[in-house]
Amino acid sequence: MRYGKGSQEAKREGTSSNDLGGKMQANPEDDFPIVNQRASLHPMQDESMKHQSSGQTQKALARIQDRQWKGSAANPARSHQRRRKIVLKRSPIQIAVNGSFLNLPILKAEEKDDLKWRSLYEIQRERKRIMRDTCFKYKSNNKRVITPYHVSRIFVEDKYRILYCEVPKAGCSNWKRVLMVLSGLASSTRVLQHNTVHYGNYLKKLDGFDRKGINYRLNTYTKMLFVREPFEKLVSAFRDKFEHPNNYYHPVFGRPIISKYRTNATKEALRTGSGVQFKEFIQYLLDVHRPVGMDIHWDHINRLCSPCLVDYDFIGKFETMEEDANFFLHLINAPQNLTFPRFKDRHSNEERTTSQITQQYFTQLSPSQRQRSYDFYYMDYLMFNYSKPFEDLY
Repeated sequence: MRYGKGSQEAKREGTSSNDLGGKMQANPEDDFPIVNQRASLHPMQDESMKHQSSGQTQKALARIQDRQWKGSAANPARSHQRRRKIVLKRSPIQIAVNGSFLNLPILKAEEKDDLKWRSLYEIQRERKRIMRDTCFKYKSNNKRVITPYHVSRIFVEDKYRILYCEVPKAGCSNWKRVLMVLSGLASSTRVLQHNTVHYGNYLKKLDGFDRKGINYRLNTYTKMLFVREPFEKLVSAFRDKFEHPNNYYHPVFGRPIISKYRTNATKEALRTGSGVQFKEFIQYLLDVHRPVGMDIHWDHINRLCSPCLVDYDFIGKFETMEEDANFFLHLINAPQNLTFPRFKDRHSNEERTTSQITQQYFTQLSPSQRQRSYDFYYMDYLMFNYSKPFEDLY
């Protein structure tokens, strides 16, 4: 599978314009073995980061406000911060949060919430077990080597020592807001506009560090990933990119899709690329000879975040976002007044994509197309333990 050439919007949203499966050839000297990927078990913050000057913070805040006021859409970039690790208070509970039974962190839970935290810990344990088992069964022959390319989707928050792999259409905009608040760049998630979050010059990516910096963070920071039911994520992306005006996805993807899959397409449709139908979009997605490459918004999660190479400590789900996200924030000792935002800042008057809406879109397809779509995302369904969305799938 190949990606099309990157465009301005693709780059602004953090899109890699090359094939995430390997079109981009990394320099062998940039490869490095996975050492341990053990998350730090101590809540100490790096003193050099802890005592950042207030002047730098004020300048950063001023830049954010200035860019939001002007509605700027600068290119994405990468900034530095640091993080703490998973500790709760009282009654120790051992749990394999970072996947190594030799390095189990000791987690403490508040006495009154023992049952609640134990339940959430067990959910994390089970999600990680399923992911590891799937990797072992289907990807056991993969070389255990990570290149900067494999971590190009991972954002770094140094103050609380967090690594977050961005999965589009799975709460990524709000997670970036949270990371910016944690780093001290904003006082609240609500003051951060969409363009600032995605196109600003604030959050650094892991591939921006040298080999030593990448290895250090993989081994000492808490690595987290949030996923979403694959068909629902796909429909959400289609609705966002093709059912609303878009000066990138319509010409770059819409025109070739309409040209190849629509009989007797009008000149206007061929000119603008607007009005792509869901069935046409699925034809493009399943075509081994696609007229245009893949895109991060509908690529496989296991290709975007390499969970068989990067040993994620925490796996959250969009379907249980509020509970999972706030549990994670509690684990890292985030400020108590910081909770995960649930507002929808794009097409806010439109209903969120639900399982019911997803069913409506997929019933437009033939049973064969639904089966092939399921096969296309099979590894994501298996790795993140999602049920078959239709009874006639095998």
